[in-house]
Amino acid sequence: MNNSSSIINNIKRKTTRKVMVGSIPVGGDSPVAVQTMTKTKTADVKATVEQIKRCQSAGADIVRVTVNEQEAADAIGEIVKSVDVPIVSDIHFNYIFALKAIEAGVAKVRINPGNIGSKDRIKQVLTAAKERGIPIRIGVNSGSLEKDLLEKYKFPTAEALFESAMRHVEIASEFGFDNIIISVKSTSVPLMIDAYRMLSEKTDFPLHLGVTEAGSSKIGTIKSSVGIGTLLAEGIGDTIRVSLTAEPEEEVEVGKSILRSLGLAQRGVEIISCPTCGRLDVDLFKISKELEDSLKNVKKNVKIALLGCVVNGPGEAKEADIGIAGGKGVAKRQRHVFDWVDESR
Repeated sequence: MNNSSSIINNIKRKTTRKVMVGSIPVGGDSPVAVQTMTKTKTADVKATVEQIKRCQSAGADIVRVTVNEQEAADAIGEIVKSVDVPIVSDIHFNYIFALKAIEAGVAKVRINPGNIGSKDRIKQVLTAAKERGIPIRIGVNSGSLEKDLLEKYKFPTAEALFESAMRHVEIASEFGFDNIIISVKSTSVPLMIDAYRMLSEKTDFPLHLGVTEAGSSKIGTIKSSVGIGTLLAEGIGDTIRVSLTAEPEEEVEVGKSILRSLGLAQRGVEIISCPTCGRLDVDLFKISKELEDSLKNVKKNVKIALLGCVVNGPGEAKEADIGIAGGKGVAKRQRHVFDWVDESR
């Protein structure tokens, strides 16, 4: 039998600098890390911690938390102490919140150095991060580009996103800080792909991939899979976040699925099921749903082929650990090729 774990991944990833986000390595030859972001009010420590733990159970390597107000800044320390997954603080404009988050023990800070005021404020944040060995993620979004770049390029372009990112990198460099991860997100899939390609070609900083504000579960999953998947298939990207108008655990599950589809991760159960057609003689919709629900928390690497008839069933089963094919009112399970067991439904 051709076990799923023997399938070869032929993607040649670009080697970038290795950055440590807590205990998780990002870049270099490290596995692609999956991130998500909490959707609770950060000041609600109990709810936020519970959500972080659910995300970790779903397979999140890193979790980002907004620190957007004083109550959130006061709560971040207790949150960090209550979980064992690296926490990233998401900061916009307020350098005091960045300093408080660093002091509280976050593993990374998401901030744009050029947006937090005077050079003295920038220096304070970068110095504090450097002393703690904490990386900074420079996060550029097409919806919040600097005014002068919009005037220069007329509208968000890949060149504008690239220039914005490198502007912030240069500011950090002035203060001797290079422990950096970069993202250049956009709601436009072609735009984000072009911007990341440009960054990958011209820098060796690790890249955090994402399609920002991708949308609901259905549309957001499609856009993220196309955008993130295209870049990963080209060897670009060191960590990812799928942005959905949905629970963060779902973002993690989609992210993991994207990695598995490219052979970049094999953690958990992968179910291959047919789209069904007129040959179907069993309730494959019900069987598929039952399998997904019962196996969603299994961490063992197992590939299951679930086919509705015998046309493709045996062939697909050869590439899986367990194969199931439907017949007239029955399903047949195969653990090894030519070793079939009838299981009446």
